[in-house]
Amino acid sequence: MTDYYEILGVSKDASKDEIKSAFRRKARTLHPDVNNAPDAEEKFKELGKAYETLMDDNKRATYDRYGEDGLRNAGFDTGGPFAGGFGDLNDIFNSFFGGMGGFGFGGRPDPNAPVEGDDLRLDIEIDFKDAIFGTEKEIKFDHLENCPSCGGTGAEKGSKPVTCPTCHGSGQIQHVTRTPLGSFAQIVTCPDCNGSGKKIMSPCKDCKGQGKVQKEKKINVKIPAGVDNMSKIRVSGEGDAGMNGGPAGDLYVVLHVKSSDYFKRDGNNVYSRLDITPAQAALGDEVVVKTLDGEQKIAVQAGIQSGNSIKIKGAGVPFIQRPSQRGDHIVIVAVKTPTKLSDEERSLYRRLYEIQNSQKAKQQATIMDKVKGVFQ
Repeated sequence: MTDYYEILGVSKDASKDEIKSAFRRKARTLHPDVNNAPDAEEKFKELGKAYETLMDDNKRATYDRYGEDGLRNAGFDTGGPFAGGFGDLNDIFNSFFGGMGGFGFGGRPDPNAPVEGDDLRLDIEIDFKDAIFGTEKEIKFDHLENCPSCGGTGAEKGSKPVTCPTCHGSGQIQHVTRTPLGSFAQIVTCPDCNGSGKKIMSPCKDCKGQGKVQKEKKINVKIPAGVDNMSKIRVSGEGDAGMNGGPAGDLYVVLHVKSSDYFKRDGNNVYSRLDITPAQAALGDEVVVKTLDGEQKIAVQAGIQSGNSIKIKGAGVPFIQRPSQRGDHIVIVAVKTPTKLSDEERSLYRRLYEIQNSQKAKQQATIMDKVKGVFQ
């Protein structure tokens, strides 16, 4: 089965921005105008099909539930946007690449066009309470920055890249193959400059001519109240540096929330358990329970049953978009039968047992008297 998420290289809960970014990166390398692999065209069409499906909310929901067959059964076109060829798709690529050397009509990418840097992902662990009420956390991560010595050019200070003498700056060369059927010309990426159109004669010693260096960076990230396990926080511009003056990518911080020994969370509600005695259940009581905001006294109604719940409104998790509003705290009651009794307790329970049996006998006698009256 075709896995659209795997084709794009994203997780199943990826946002539209992540899907678009993944498509943009893969489209640059898979487009048949720049990729000479025999299966490049087929892979590119699959990429387009995956992108079109996952960017459409209705198609994505159907695909997630029923797969590719489900899309066909629901009447969706599964050919993808590239099924008819690439000539009419220049506007799509222009929207991604800013009209600077986009693909389409057999054109080629501009080797010196600005290219956005790669996005990065960083997984961090936070405490249960920090996820509820928010916090600020210092994080450390490695990313690619423009080399400070050469300013990102890759050339030694005082020099600069020159036009590639092999391709004369085009980034491509013509490769001619002679066969018994004639000569065939093929445009391939210049091996001397790897398609950049420029060649570095004196590489920068610090970055080895790459123009970028790996650096560790520390930043403070604000974690809003109400985040949940696997929530993502986007930090704009903190990914890898771009190429040819392109913007840096983004950093996605993925949160792993530690579980609580006392609370269980479900969305914006939290749950806890309250153990009470049979006497408290029968007579009712006022008890103190632990909440997210501290201890709070709640009323246990007389006659409450094991498994019943007591709701503390507004004591749950804040809503991310509306932090002034919160979910509820649901206290689940559990009536605990004592396993060890003192002599006095045993005597009282025995007396209660006798009273209840006596009452039960009287109720049964009353019922029998009524039955006899009906048949007399």
